[in-house]
Amino acid sequence: EVEKRRVISPALVQPFMRGIMEAPFPAPGRKISVKNFLPGSGTEVIELCRPLDSRLEHVDFECLFSSLSVRHLMKVFASLLVERRVIFTADKLSTLSKCCHAVVALLYPFTWQHTYIPVLPPSMIDIVCSPTPFFIGLLSSSLTRLRELPVEEVLVVDLCNNKFLRQMEDEDFILPRKLQAALEHILDQRNEMANEKEEDTPNGTCSLNMVVSEAFVRFFVEIVGHYSLFIVPNEKEERIFQREAFRKSVSSRSLRRFLEVFMETQMFGGFIQDREFRKQGVKSLFELRAQDYLDTLPGSEQSGVNRFLKGLGNKMKFLHKK
Repeated sequence: EVEKRRVISPALVQPFMRGIMEAPFPAPGRKISVKNFLPGSGTEVIELCRPLDSRLEHVDFECLFSSLSVRHLMKVFASLLVERRVIFTADKLSTLSKCCHAVVALLYPFTWQHTYIPVLPPSMIDIVCSPTPFFIGLLSSSLTRLRELPVEEVLVVDLCNNKFLRQMEDEDFILPRKLQAALEHILDQRNEMANEKEEDTPNGTCSLNMVVSEAFVRFFVEIVGHYSLFIVPNEKEERIFQREAFRKSVSSRSLRRFLEVFMETQMFGGFIQDREFRKQGVKSLFELRAQDYLDTLPGSEQSGVNRFLKGLGNKMKFLHKK
């Protein structure tokens, strides 16, 4: 809506935003109606829905999936998990910002720890020469300048044409193969699953957001959901994470190989540090999902976690209890 008004005249953006700011803040899952004048259309009434899960506010997975195929999205997701450099390009500011925010939301319960600029001004394009990880959005008009810069080891994604302009060629081999295939299978069925949820959540976008979010949460539950079994108190009663025991507890060789890389990222380090210092009893959505899964395992499996990974697709459950 902002982009539509900006194209007609930048002067139309301010009154529209003022109307949103003056509207009462809706409860999760509720809508607000905003009246706004648009030249040629008269006064429009726009309904905006606040997601049931606050993590998904301002997240538009529909825009992301209309710009990228599931296979390409998985390559982007994998590249960010191992903290590589990723650039999104698009013709519209709205497409860039929506797709960048949506991809970052997929990383939950982890948080991107490096440079993140959804829309990079052309005057700051030299930032892409940084040797450190980044996730940046760039207007297509800056592509000519980008090609002139000495940028190495970067994934450049053309959102307008659903293709890669540059890649490392190993993106298909980063994630554990079976879990990646299972996640792709779920995402391919996202619209059918979202339709099944519409009775509980009448707004289609909210339903799609829930389905996609739960799929990725479940993916991470399968990979690191047993982490809490390896945070134990030392002699000073400090909660310490047993890194090597955690990694060795996984029987899947492909997952162990992935963890060897993933556990060295700042994303994983920040996640574990937060849990080491967090008060016991404080549970986020991820902890609730992980505990639900651990509770279904026999005691012997909880201690050894030998069969923790049996295929995401066969066990996918969309639990909407908050």
